[in-house]
Amino acid sequence: MGQLFEYKDIDRRFYEEKIADHLPSSFIDIHTHVWLTKHNEGREDGGRTVTWPSLVAAENPIEDLDETYRILFPGKRVIPLIFSSFLSRSEKFSVGNGYIDTVAKTANYPALLYGRPDWSSEVFEAELLKGTFCGTKVYLSLSDPSISRNNISIFDFLPHHQLAILNRYKKMVMLHVPRDKRIRDPLNVAQILTIAEKYPDVKVVIAHAGRAYCTEDIGNAFTELAKAPELLFDISANTNCDVFIKLLEAVGPKRVLFGSDLPITRLRMKRICENGKYINLVGKGTYGDVSADPNMREVSANEAEKHTFFLYEEIAAVLNAASKCGLDKSDIESIFSSCSRTLLARCGYKQ
Repeated sequence: MGQLFEYKDIDRRFYEEKIADHLPSSFIDIHTHVWLTKHNEGREDGGRTVTWPSLVAAENPIEDLDETYRILFPGKRVIPLIFSSFLSRSEKFSVGNGYIDTVAKTANYPALLYGRPDWSSEVFEAELLKGTFCGTKVYLSLSDPSISRNNISIFDFLPHHQLAILNRYKKMVMLHVPRDKRIRDPLNVAQILTIAEKYPDVKVVIAHAGRAYCTEDIGNAFTELAKAPELLFDISANTNCDVFIKLLEAVGPKRVLFGSDLPITRLRMKRICENGKYINLVGKGTYGDVSADPNMREVSANEAEKHTFFLYEEIAAVLNAASKCGLDKSDIESIFSSCSRTLLARCGYKQ
């Protein structure tokens, strides 16, 4: 078996100079996708999601995830919260979720059930309790296909009857917010606050800092959502230091969780924002033809030689934000370890 991906001197220097000494010896990755290609035959999302993540990995078996940690974090122990990766209702949910449950039991990793919004209360409860799941991962593309992308609401893919089940068992939900305005969309903010009020025993983790990849995505959302003290935010697949500063200022380090969104953060890139839109800069030809993707832009080979991994850029950005916010070592430990450990223990995970 060949090397999973290339690790360069620039990566080693970046890790040693900007990351390694700041990370705990053992930490939690609260956001990882694990799946096999055969679980996702005929993937189709109706144009509701971006396409570039599929360029990084066709699958991510648990062996690849473990090997990624070994390569990227030498000398560290990483415990991932694992869940599958489905884009459409037609896919093999029972097989994919079964694989996650088997892996979780074998490796003693925490796991989430990938949920379908069309499951009844009875089906959802049975699926949730079938394995060792700490809760559920939900996704906007699984909403009724008749709903246009920018009209999808949170309750279209996280229905009330499923929230009631999660509340009963004190489980968590990993929430990727919908709509083009991302977290600043007033309907998203209102519905998240409704969940926090109506289902107080559901632990909600808002993924990707609410998809606030540029500062223009924030609006007043962080300030408004700070009013619900149980809401948590992960920083997965986000490299924006200024966004992280705003988030930390609003909710503090004990509500911010490290997550990677592996395998997509194995992408070698640099992210910028232009006119409120994020763009991933990648080496010419590295990921095939990306000319049709507005979130991807090719740069010269010389420029690309300066790029390291998306995940390293994310971690460096949050560490920079923590420094600018005056956080100390214990706060960093909270972001990378203790807050997630507390959350997962509450949701039934026994390490």
